[in-house]
Amino acid sequence: MSFLSTQPYKGTRDFLPEEMSIRTQIFEKLFHTAELFGFRRYDGPILESAAIYEAKSGEEIVNQQMYRLTDKGGRELALRPEMTPSVARIVAGHQNEIVFPARWYTHVNCHRYERPQRGRVREHWQLNVDIFGSEELTAEIEIFDLVGALLTALGASPSMYVIRVNDRILIDAALTNYVGVSQEKLGVASKLIDRWEKMDQETRHEAAAELGFSNSQVDRLEMLVRFDLESYCVAAGKEVTSKSRVAKIIREGLSTAPLHFDPVIIRAFDYYTSTIFEVFDRSPENRRSLFGGGRYDNLAGLFTDRRIPGIGFGMGDVTTWNFLEHNGLLPKPDLGPDVFVFATNGEYDAAARRVVRSLRDAGIRTAPALDNPPIKGGLRLADRLGARYTVIIGENEHASNSVSLKNMATSVQITIPESDVVRMVKDGFE
Repeated sequence: MSFLSTQPYKGTRDFLPEEMSIRTQIFEKLFHTAELFGFRRYDGPILESAAIYEAKSGEEIVNQQMYRLTDKGGRELALRPEMTPSVARIVAGHQNEIVFPARWYTHVNCHRYERPQRGRVREHWQLNVDIFGSEELTAEIEIFDLVGALLTALGASPSMYVIRVNDRILIDAALTNYVGVSQEKLGVASKLIDRWEKMDQETRHEAAAELGFSNSQVDRLEMLVRFDLESYCVAAGKEVTSKSRVAKIIREGLSTAPLHFDPVIIRAFDYYTSTIFEVFDRSPENRRSLFGGGRYDNLAGLFTDRRIPGIGFGMGDVTTWNFLEHNGLLPKPDLGPDVFVFATNGEYDAAARRVVRSLRDAGIRTAPALDNPPIKGGLRLADRLGARYTVIIGENEHASNSVSLKNMATSVQITIPESDVVRMVKDGFE
C-alpha cells in the first residue's frame, strides 16, 4: 500500500506542542503590550476579494505571490497575503459604529507564494496593529513607542535592533528637486531605491539606465541614498520638510524608540503615503528586516468617500522567532501539566478523579493517567511530560485518605491528606 506524504505543503509548517508553547508565549506578550497601549483586538476572514489587493498591495504581491481561486459563483478570491487592505475594508464598512481614533490589533495568518528560505515561508502568522482616524503626529509617536515596548516585552534591548524610518513625501520631493525625476517616474525610482542594498553598483546603474535615467541622475541617486536627515531635508525643500512627521519626531526626540533616518527605506506597498519604517536586527549575522509599516492616509478610499487616515505595522512570527533565537531570547516551552495524577489500581480511580478536579478547580494545570501504571511507570511518564509535581494514590494512600506528592525537580516526596494537595502545590512545595 502506498501512503500519503507526512510532510506539510511546501512553505508551511507543523507546530508540535513544544514550538506551539514558545509561539504562544511570544504572542501573548505582544497581545498584553498592545492592550497596555489601549489597542483592541479584532479579526476578519482569510478569504477576500482579489480586487482589494489588486488595487493597493503592490505588483510583487499581486502578480507573483498571491494565492488566487475562483469560487462556484465565479468570484475571484485570494487567500489573504496581508491584513491592511482587509482592515481598511472592515473600518470603512463599519465607520458609523466605530469611535475614532480607533486603536485595533489582530493576530492573523497570511499566505504568499514565494520561495521558502530563512525568514520567508508561504504561510505565516503576524501581529497587525493600526490606528485609524488620526493625522496627528502623536499617532506616529504611539506606533514607534509601541514597537519599542513590544520588543522590550520580548526581552530585547535597543542595542539589539534599530527602527529605520523614512517619509514618502520627503522621498518624492527629493527625487523631484534633487535628482530631477519626473512625476511619472517617481514610482519606478522608488522601487529602484527599494532594491538598492540588494544590488552592486554596476547592476544599479544598468537598472537605472533601463528605466530611462541619465548618468547625472544616477550619480545624484547614489548621493541621495547616503544623505543623513538634514541633507535629505535640504534636498526635499523646506516647505515639504515642515510637513514631515518623521523629520519632526527625530529632530525633537519625541519617541523613546531607537529611530534612525534611512533614505533606502521605501517599502514596496503602494498604499503608504508618508511615514514608513522597518525594524532591523543590528547583529551582523542576522542583519535583516524583522517587520515594518507606515502611514496610509487614502487606503479606505477604495471603499468609501470618507477620508479615514491610518498608520500601522505587521509583525510576523518567522522573522521575530529568528531574531529572538539569534539573540538568545526565545522562551522555554511551558507545556504543563503542573501536576500529573495517577492511581496504581482501578479501585482508587474515584480518589484520583477527586484530586484532579480539585486541582483544576483551583486553576492548576492537571493531567491524570488514563490507566493504572505501577509507581515507576507513572513517575517515568510524569517526567517525560515535564510535570512539576506528581500525585500518587496507592494502596496505603487510599486506605488513609491521603496522597503521596512528589516534587519532580527535587525528588522530595511526602505523604499528605488528600485535602491538602491544592494548598501544597500552590505554596510551591520543594
